[in-house]
Formats: sequence, structure tokens, C-alpha cells
Amino acid sequence: MNLQETLNWRYTTKEFDPTKKISDADMVQVKNLLRMSPSSVNLQPWHFIIAETTEGKARMAKGTKGFFHFNEPKVVNASAVVLFCSKTSEGADDAYFKHLLELQDKDGRFPNEDVKNGMYGAMNAFANIHKYDLKDYQHWMEKQVYLNIGSFLLGVASLEIDATAMEGIDVKALDEEFGLREKGFTSLVAVSLGYRTESDFNSTEKTPKSRLAESEIFTEI
Repeated sequence: MNLQETLNWRYTTKEFDPTKKISDADMVQVKNLLRMSPSSVNLQPWHFIIAETTEGKARMAKGTKGFFHFNEPKVVNASAVVLFCSKTSEGADDAYFKHLLELQDKDGRFPNEDVKNGMYGAMNAFANIHKYDLKDYQHWMEKQVYLNIGSFLLGVASLEIDATAMEGIDVKALDEEFGLREKGFTSLVAVSLGYRTESDFNSTEKTPKSRLAESEIFTEI
């Protein structure tokens, strides 16, 4: 599919076929999409919990109890579920910056020490803006994770894998289930992956997409 076809094909899947599984080869590409997402100053403030087994999806479904029960079938019937987690303010400290810096140095991103030191300065400068001036350090890191989610949804659609992004989860329950806060992370969004059923009411074949007109959303200068 070309880009327009992919955009028209994808939709928020409401009903997954539990008998259809994503191939190992495609799951390699799914994981690569997660790793290769851009982030501000290459901060990569994320962690991903991937559930493909029945047991793993049952643990993930603990975040769909109570008020969020309507999302449980989208977890247990999916082929895989990815929990997108963000670093907390405590997790994105100077030790983490230096870890990133040394990794990038090892990967050959810095031609000399001046460039390396400049990158370290940039990381701290942007972090300090969000810590002290804007006072939204945690939110800034979460925005990087949402950037990942956006590119991820388009990327899996290019593989003809259906997806459903769910903020309708109990993040506290999932943080506790996976011990995330102790590790310097907190859960944000779960994305179920798999293949649509023919009866899915939200399919673009049954329910056409609806978007604002170009004249309403674009200002061309």
C-alpha cells in the first residue's frame, strides 16, 4: 500500500480475531518501530512491556478491570499488546544522560569530544528548561512517548497489522503489576495489535472515516 492507502486502511480496531497471530518476522519489525522512534535530544525516555502469551495478556488485562472493563476483550483477544511507559522525573537523571551519551559515543555519533560535550550540554539545557522554566519535565517526557505512539500506529498499519491505542487503562494497577515506579517508569497507553474481524463495527468498510475539511484545518501562507 502507498501512504494514502495505508491511512485509509487503518482504523481503531474494536474487535480482534483471537485465532490470528502476528508472525515472528513481523514482530521483529514491530519492535524495531518502537526502538527507532525520534525523541527530543534523543532522550528515548521510554520502556515497553510486550505481551504475546496468554499469561502475559492476562497480566496486562489487570489494567482493564472495573471502569475500564470494556477494553478487556481488546487485550485478551489481540495477538500482542504493547504497554508504553514513560520515565519519571527521578528516572531521567544525570546518570541516565551520561549512559545515553556513552552509548551514542560507542555507536559513532560523535566525531570528536567537542560534539560529545555539546550534546551533553544540549540534553541538560532542554531538561533544565522543562524542569525549572516550564515546570513540565514529566509531561515533556510523556510527549516524547506519544510521538512514538503516533509513528508506531502508522508503522504497524504499513505492515497491515491492526492496532488499538488505549488510554482507558488503570495505570496505577499496571504500574504495580510490573513494578514500574520502583524502576523509574510509569505506564501511559496500551496498544493492542492483531487482525480485525469481519464483524468489527468500526471497520472503514462499514463506518467511513470522518475528518475535518482541509479548509478548516490548514492555513497556507
